[in-house]
This record gives sequence, C-alpha cells and structure tokens, in this order.
Amino acid sequence: MVARPTPTPHGRKAATNAALDCASSFQKIGLDSVAAIKAHHTNACGGDAEAVHQIRVAITRLRAAVAFFAPIVVDAEWLRLKKEIAWLNGPLGAARDSDVVIEYARRRRYGTWAPRISGKQLAERQARDHRRLVRCLRAVRTQRLIAALVRWIRQGPWLERYKRRKDAEALQSYCADQFNRWHERLVRKGRHLKTLDASRRHRLRIKVKRFRYMLEALAKSVDLRGQSEWRDLHRSAKRLQRALGDMRDLKRFADLAGGPLQAGSGDRGKPPGYRDRKEKLMGDAIAAHRDLGQAAVR
Repeated sequence: MVARPTPTPHGRKAATNAALDCASSFQKIGLDSVAAIKAHHTNACGGDAEAVHQIRVAITRLRAAVAFFAPIVVDAEWLRLKKEIAWLNGPLGAARDSDVVIEYARRRRYGTWAPRISGKQLAERQARDHRRLVRCLRAVRTQRLIAALVRWIRQGPWLERYKRRKDAEALQSYCADQFNRWHERLVRKGRHLKTLDASRRHRLRIKVKRFRYMLEALAKSVDLRGQSEWRDLHRSAKRLQRALGDMRDLKRFADLAGGPLQAGSGDRGKPPGYRDRKEKLMGDAIAAHRDLGQAAVR
C-alpha cells in the first residue's frame, strides 16, 4: 500500500473550497453573525458599551455578506428584513455614538477642554440612548427579527432559486471577481479623499469596512492570493477604515462645543490639537488608500 502524503495547508484549503459553494459560504457568515448578536444581547441590555459595539459589528458583517453575495441571496424577504434591521440599527447607532463621545471626553488630552461640555448632559444623553436601545433589544419585534433572519439564511426563497441554477459560479471565481470589483470601486471612490465631504467619507468608510469584513470572513475558505500579500491588503483596508472612523468620531466630539448641549454658551472652540489631529488622520487615510490601491486582489 502506498502511503498517503501528509496534507499541506494549501491542500486543506483546496479541500475546503471543494466542500463549499457560494450558498453555504453565505450561510456560514450569516449564521455566525446572528449568533454574535445573540451572544452579546444580554450584556448590551446591561449597558455594556463593548457588547453594543459587537452587535453593530455583527449586523455590519451580515449586511456585508448580503451585499457581497447579492446576485444570489437578495430576494423580497431580505428587503423586508433589511427594513427591520434599519429599525434596530437606529438605537444601536445612537447608543454607540454616545459611548464614543463619553470615551473621548475622558481622555487626558481633553482634560482642560472637556469640562466646557456638560458632563451631566452627556451622561443623561448616554443613559437615555441606552434605555431606548434596551427597549428595542427586549422587544418582541427584535426577537422576531432574529428568528426570521435565521429562517431566511437557512432556507429562504433565495436558496431554492440558487439550487435550480445550472450556471452557478464556483466559490473561488465568484469571490475573486467580487473582490476585484469592490477593490476597484474603493480605489476610485477614494481617489480624491482630501476633498470629499463628511458624508462621502462616511459612505467610503462603510464600503471599506464591508470589504475588510469579507476578506476576514472568506480568508480561510478562498485562496485568493499569497498569505503575506493578503495581509497587506487587509492591513491597508483596516488602516483606512480606522482613520476615517477616527475622523468622524473626532468631528462629532468637537461639534459638541457649539451644538445643542452648549446652546447659548457662545463657546464654539475646538478641542486642543484638533487641527493637527485631523490633518494627521487625513494623512493616515490617504497613505492607507494609496497602499490599498497599489495592492491587487489577484
């Protein structure tokens, strides 16, 4: 008997590829995302800021997977579920924003400036946003949404349609094409990053985040490129997302000085080092976008 060769890591990945198709890959990502929502539900109801963040991440991963596999999975049921997710995302986003502002106000570098913003009002707004979120998380509507998501991912109308297709594309080639399209779009949308307004930068950040999450989700099942090259691509996307996110958080924090929390105060000053910090973050974002553009998916 001839001894079988020891499987190599590449061989194991190839075997995984053979066992997975687009539908099963989507189902795995989708069900993992719903499981994460369930896992953090109790702590989020208890006011845990990290749990709130992780639920938002899980929802974003699910929406990224739907966008990535849209030609296969989008159907009438998803369009209904999407509206329900948007309803839940509202209070999730408000609670997360309040948590981030509180975290900024506690930083040492803003110690002499943050007192200009009423700490009591910030705390009251944070408490109000979390109470609203808890009501939504504990609502029957949310429980029905989670159950409906599981049913749709496992056996929604999209799956029967997919099984009837005779031209279903292999997972490897489908993912390569999709990553290429998403990569080209990110490079194009961020070409004039310095002149983009806040709204367009925010939309770009969401696209970068989805690109990064799908790279992470499919890294173990799709062999798109060399491991070191993949890390470079992922690292650039993560850096770009982080820089754009920090710019958005910094601006929201700075705007509090002239916003409704300080109505009538006449103080519209910015926090110390605001301009330098903003310029540094913009430089980081431009450098990350340049590195992302220089990488190729294949």
